[in-house]
Amino acid sequence: MTAAPSSYRSWGGLAGRDSRVVEARDWVAHPERFRNPVLAHGQGRSYGDSCLISNGTLLDTRNFGDILAFDRETGLVTCEPGLTIAQLLDAAVPAGWFPPVTPGTAFVTIGGALANDVHGKNHHGAGTFGCHVRAFELMRSDGHRLLCAPDVNPGLFSATIGGLGLTGLVTQITLQLVPIRSTLMAQETLHFDGLDRFFALAAESDASHAYTVAWIDSLAGGRHFGRGVLFRANHASQPGPLRAESARSLPFPLKPPFSLINRATLAAFNYAYRLGQPRDGASRQVPYGPFFYPLDGVRNWNRAYGPRGLRQFQCAVPMSAAREAVETMLRRTHAAREASFLTVLKLFGDRPSPGLMSFPIPGATLTLDFPYRGARTDALLAELDSIALDAGGRVNPYKDARMPAQTFRASFPQWQNFSAHLDPAFASDFWRRVSAP
Repeated sequence: MTAAPSSYRSWGGLAGRDSRVVEARDWVAHPERFRNPVLAHGQGRSYGDSCLISNGTLLDTRNFGDILAFDRETGLVTCEPGLTIAQLLDAAVPAGWFPPVTPGTAFVTIGGALANDVHGKNHHGAGTFGCHVRAFELMRSDGHRLLCAPDVNPGLFSATIGGLGLTGLVTQITLQLVPIRSTLMAQETLHFDGLDRFFALAAESDASHAYTVAWIDSLAGGRHFGRGVLFRANHASQPGPLRAESARSLPFPLKPPFSLINRATLAAFNYAYRLGQPRDGASRQVPYGPFFYPLDGVRNWNRAYGPRGLRQFQCAVPMSAAREAVETMLRRTHAAREASFLTVLKLFGDRPSPGLMSFPIPGATLTLDFPYRGARTDALLAELDSIALDAGGRVNPYKDARMPAQTFRASFPQWQNFSAHLDPAFASDFWRRVSAP
């Protein structure tokens, strides 16, 4: 197959330079025919440049997404890497099973979930995606196919989970699903008036609910600083419908020549959003789609950030320093007069991941995103990096588009042990940036 020029972008709007695209299946058949370096690319939902390779070859996995086996009695599923979570839900939910861990969009591939060792609203109990991967097949650029499991090629197993696609191409994955009795979620919505109340509510909620997450009003200052809404839920315990919800979404209606996200529009959104949330804290049954994937109803919502795209920042900070560090980051963002549309705060639990480079650590995680405005945005993000590192935390690599090597290495001091497992033909723009001497 002739390689086609790439117009593929990350979700934040970045693009690789002079990269070519081939079907992943074609590379599997003849890896020697294609220009190195190579990198697998799924749905492009990574925010930064970890899913891009300049002057190389992207291996498009979107047509490499079959379900190979599904045991409806045990919930064990084996699939190819390009299967999306939405497609997995279509098959699993009617049989009474659900992904053990899911990020905030169903439009990611299973291969991407493994490569990034994604976390969800249930990290405090379930850990990361990699905690539920039983085995996978890894194809190296020399043509060897290796079975990887906790007790088979354990070094590559650990390096590949959360390894950002740099150890080779995962060609099939065996994942343990979790049972459900209904597609409904028993959800409670709790308003809080400051960070102290958030941390108290989050600790209480993590003890009683499988899923918790909080939205923060990043524009609120003065006596309203740190206010937000916490959502907590369990899968409904009573038997109910077992029909997969539609993954259809409405298109974002335009491609604006400038960012629609600014302090004025965000202030209006935050006001309406807070008013629209129930205040009594009563449990309500809601479909799983709006709870897990609230933004999936609008296709290409990232267009709202304009032609320069967005930059997302996520950090994890140990609990001993979390309260102070989160406040400092939110106040610095407020002082910089930046508008973060998606400001999310939750707690990570202490269940360890099998992944060598997994991002979560026990403590708190804060996520912010900003319309990209060049040096102004970069300067704020560098400050947020420093606050997180000074608190003993780390910055998330698969949300990143600009962190320097020293920030990455301070976040992941085990990076050199990880690099020993890399496939010599695989690379990414992110890895080139953070591993450069």
